[in-house]
Amino acid sequence: MARWLTRDDLGGAAHSATGLLLVSPDVSSVFPLGRADRAAAAELTGAALRAAGAGERDRVVVALAEPASALWTAAAADVAQAAACVEPRGRMRLHHALSALKATTLVATPTGAMDFLARLHLEFLLDPLDLGLRNIVLTGEIASKRTLGHLAGEFAARVTEVYASPFGGTPLAWRAAEEDPLTPLADDLLGLAALDKDAAPDSAAAPAELVVTPRGHSTLGDAVLRTGQVARLGGAGISAPAHTVGEHVLVRGVWLALPRIEKALSKIDGVAGWDLAISRQGTLDAAVLTVTFNRESLVGNPMWRSRIQQAVQALTPISITVKIAQEVSETPLAGTVNDLRGHHLGRDRALIT
Repeated sequence: MARWLTRDDLGGAAHSATGLLLVSPDVSSVFPLGRADRAAAAELTGAALRAAGAGERDRVVVALAEPASALWTAAAADVAQAAACVEPRGRMRLHHALSALKATTLVATPTGAMDFLARLHLEFLLDPLDLGLRNIVLTGEIASKRTLGHLAGEFAARVTEVYASPFGGTPLAWRAAEEDPLTPLADDLLGLAALDKDAAPDSAAAPAELVVTPRGHSTLGDAVLRTGQVARLGGAGISAPAHTVGEHVLVRGVWLALPRIEKALSKIDGVAGWDLAISRQGTLDAAVLTVTFNRESLVGNPMWRSRIQQAVQALTPISITVKIAQEVSETPLAGTVNDLRGHHLGRDRALIT
């Protein structure tokens, strides 16, 4: 019988996991790789790069965060002429790296690539065509509409979106256009599940959660891993995820654990509740945490505000703006997520329709 696991289940097994451990920044997910697993992950990543057009004449720059960056860079070194990892650095430094290395292929998140393009135009007054990029590979986020086509036109490059495992960045499927379904890189690795039960979706009209089925994995081969990413069904094949669900929300390519926010704030006297608002008004995600106190004397207290900021900074590398609600609440309030991007459907899978 299959084991159905979530990101928290993988994180809970961190103390006993062995091999190479692909660890999320907040260690909420720990994905183990044995020697054969590493070889399989590298093979899938190489296949994704080749599907995106990269070959032995290309020079690849990977602008992703850990744990995905090392995997993509090592695989690119086997596929292409050269490969370098620069991580999600400042945009001017990224431009310098692409120019100095004569890169022909860029691997980045969708918002990272769009923000890079915007800054080339608005701040640096540089022509994207001068970089000579032939391929752009997008992964790690839910892309805004028309991202693929816009980047392709601006850079005169082939743009491919790769769906990668949220537990370590291993590519699982790809698509060349936003209207296309995902093309799996291997059989029996990616599937769909109902949100409210550990089974296949009942209806072709309902939203379904993408699940990773790591057949042949040294320790997780019998597991079904819930990704927290949701696709709307309809048409042939598996659609790219358009939403997230559950106790983790995706911000700037990083999964943010809502229970950890809850736990950290519960230790601060006077906190009655909180609301996390996430938006993408420009090219990048922005997160604002608004905290409500239970008594008036704390609203303007700079020490209490500083305590909250420090608690949040200790949880995640994501930059989160802290605001204090002017109204107080004497009764405790449930923590809420207000995703203005329209991505996160809710914390409780069973309540999503």
